[in-house]
Amino acid sequence: MDKLLLVGLAGFVASLVDGALGMGFGPTSSSILLGTGLSPAASSATVNLAKVAAGFAAAVSHWRFGNIDHKLVLRLALPGMAGALIGVTVLANVDGDTLKPILAALLLVVGLRILVRFSLQTPVSAADARRDEAEHRDEPIPEWRSTGTEVAATAGGITNGLIGAWGPVVTPFLLHRGLPPRFAIGSVNTAEVAVAVVASGSILASLGGAGLDFGVVAAMLIGGVLAAPVAAYSIRYLPARGMGIAVSALLMTTNLRELFNWADVGPMRWVGYLGAPLLCLACGLWPRFRARSSEPAAEPVSV
Repeated sequence: MDKLLLVGLAGFVASLVDGALGMGFGPTSSSILLGTGLSPAASSATVNLAKVAAGFAAAVSHWRFGNIDHKLVLRLALPGMAGALIGVTVLANVDGDTLKPILAALLLVVGLRILVRFSLQTPVSAADARRDEAEHRDEPIPEWRSTGTEVAATAGGITNGLIGAWGPVVTPFLLHRGLPPRFAIGSVNTAEVAVAVVASGSILASLGGAGLDFGVVAAMLIGGVLAAPVAAYSIRYLPARGMGIAVSALLMTTNLRELFNWADVGPMRWVGYLGAPLLCLACGLWPRFRARSSEPAAEPVSV
């Protein structure tokens, strides 16, 4: 029962993160599930099954709000599905104990990627973000540099098959290429449904149901469903940048523990445990310090 409650909490937190950031469901839930002792294959299957249900609802919402470019969805989904098959093949043919430190290292890299993505942003209030979204909602997709999209989608499919990480790989790439956030997040979330279907179906076919606890799947789904309205409400008031940096700290700390246990690191592990959140805190505060230092000094007032 305690394990199911923890898994339900993982689904709740992961869905809350994904609803606020447009990414992070897979890495957040995978980190928690692997920490409970679930095998890498069972963890990936559980995450991807949950993502199919959550992703479909998100895709319908994005479609209704016009946040999807259909050609881009196909460009992402097809190579993403091929990448997911590669990731699942690795999961099915490599021992779980061998994979765990590798997956922890991948999740640590994803955490750093999310940290870079959000720490470089200029702080924007939630109210300003909502106002900007309303002003640009009806604008068509602009010109952007789409070279390399299929490569990024394939890489995202591989990491999705391994650890459920699709958004943190693909979304930052599209944003870096100049695609507006609403089209990037909407198209990525929609293509993710197809990628998750292929990943979960392939894992179930290879596992044959062995090692998969459907009670765990149900607990994650329930937690994710309960978090959906909370995420929809909180995103109006919580800045995405702060949420992204907090998620990065969670991923880094959780997976450093797995790597330290694998490497049998002694008391020095506490340097890493304390260093990860301190690094995230410094990255979160850096833009404010930079903006403050760039402000012109006040001129003396003559009397």
